[in-house]
Amino acid sequence: MPDYLQALSRRVRDLGLQNIEIVRGEPHDPRLPAHALDLAILVHMYHEIAQPYALLYNLVPALKAGARVGIVDAFAPTAAHGTPPSLLRCELQAVGYRELGFDRLTGSDAYLAGFAPPSIDSRPRPETIVACKAQ
Repeated sequence: MPDYLQALSRRVRDLGLQNIEIVRGEPHDPRLPAHALDLAILVHMYHEIAQPYALLYNLVPALKAGARVGIVDAFAPTAAHGTPPSLLRCELQAVGYRELGFDRLTGSDAYLAGFAPPSIDSRPRPETIVACKAQ
């Protein structure tokens, strides 16, 4: 979302943060540099991803060995700005991610799910990924 990225850029500038680079990805590719991330955190946005299988597949090269992926989202249907946990688990598993933990966030209708990504070589080939049923 270009408006979100502009607002985030202003916030980073206003806070004087020097170690953040804003990158505008595509629906199918986050367009991040190879081996750049120790951790990817997707906060209340997974349900907005138009092409989750492709995005998750193309995220893997940006992750360093031992990196983790954390996803915060709401216990709600995607149409209501959430991601049902069973759908989240299914989609990440379809691309080769392994769940490490799942916790309800205290005092909210949200959760944090942690995943270990597959290696580049162990990812399933795109044509073999089977889409999960919408929930």
